[in-house]
Formats: sequence, C-alpha cells, structure tokens
Amino acid sequence: MTLRVEAVSGPDLAPFIADLARLRITVFREFPYLYEGSATYEETYLRTYLDAPDAVVLLARDGERVVGASSALPLTQETAEIRAPFVHPEFDERDVLYLGESVLLPEYRGRGLGHAFFDGREAHARALGLGVTAFCAVQRPGDHPLRPRPYRPLNAFWAARGYVERPDLQTTLAWPDVGEGQDTPKPMRFWVRREPI
Repeated sequence: MTLRVEAVSGPDLAPFIADLARLRITVFREFPYLYEGSATYEETYLRTYLDAPDAVVLLARDGERVVGASSALPLTQETAEIRAPFVHPEFDERDVLYLGESVLLPEYRGRGLGHAFFDGREAHARALGLGVTAFCAVQRPGDHPLRPRPYRPLNAFWAARGYVERPDLQTTLAWPDVGEGQDTPKPMRFWVRREPI
C-alpha cells in the first residue's frame, strides 16, 4: 500500500467528487455525527470546494483509492451559520481559514494522517496570509444512546495541536440523524488556533 496525501483545488477536484461523497456518508454515519446522508446532497455540498476561490481539499489515497479527505476554505466563503460566531470584536473574518471536515476510513486511522490533514490546512492558511484556523464539532450528550463503548473524543488531539475549545463560539447546523426522515438542528462548538507570530 502506498499512502499519500495531496492538496487538490478548483477543477482538479471534480474527478473526486463522487468518491468524496461516498466517503463522507460512510464516515459521518458513525457517532458523533450519525449522519444519514445522500449522494445528491453531498455532491451539491462538495461543489462549494470546486467553486470557492482559495479552497483546498487534502486527499489521502491508498494507491488510487480515496481513503480520507480534509477540507478548508476562507471563512468569508462559508455559509452564514458558520460565519456568524466570528462577527465578534476578537476576530476579523477575513483572517480566518475555516477547516471543514476531516474524514478517514477506520482502517487508516492511527497512521499520522490526521496530523497530515491539519499540517496541510495550516500551511494553506499561512500561504493565504491568514492568522487564524477554526473548525466546529457537533455536541452530543455524554449519555447519548448511540455513543459507542469505548468512545474516545478527539478533544485531546485538537488541544495538542494548539486549538482552544471556545464554548462562547457556537452555531447550529441541521442534518438528518441515522433513521430520521428530516433535518434536525445540532449544536456545534468552535475550536480556534492562532498562527504563531
């Protein structure tokens, strides 16, 4: 197996859209996202990264197979729900790279790809001259009935990379949970990292 991570953007991303849609549906079906996705929605959503100037997607590939991906784009090109918490005296939204999602098939975890995804996106922020990287994570109750045993959240990994959990920066996104027929709102909390000066 030859694992590699490559940055792809703009029209070069087009051949990978269907693979990325399948990957997102597969990975986000797990706790804590419990996402009941559809290929149609995913392909529409992923067009954002095709069309947004300065967006990047890091692809993890095993040979030709896409086994993971991680996305980022300037916050100014994100939706109102993602941008709203940064309308705040502390931030200039023009200085923020929003880290979309990282998805990786379970059998490829623990091989350093999570770090490679953050390294690549943080390098992209520096290349764009942006001083802040931020992402949000879904908040699920500790006693959620579908929480697997054992379950290890990624908070310690994110903190070790210099991200600070910000309970004061929250938004709400909606999607259908597994087995639901409609979108339901989910609370999302941001983690923020400032580029060292």
